[in-house]
Amino acid sequence: MEQAGKVLIGLGAVIVLIGLLLTFGDRLPFRLGRLPLDFRYERGDVRFYFPLGTSILVSLILTLAWTWIRRR
Repeated sequence: MEQAGKVLIGLGAVIVLIGLLLTFGDRLPFRLGRLPLDFRYERGDVRFYFPLGTSILVSLILTLAWTWIRRR
């Protein structure tokens, strides 16, 4: 039961962080979705967007959070 509590606390913390990013994202010194390695291609009616830099950043943050939760 204790492990389930830790997982719920971790998920809650992640949700709060996402909410803060969405609320204050325009005030950050970097723009999610416009980081280096975020590829954008537009020509005529064709639009292609691949957020590689944002995906790497989110993956790194989630990995660090998960590692921190698992060690406690």
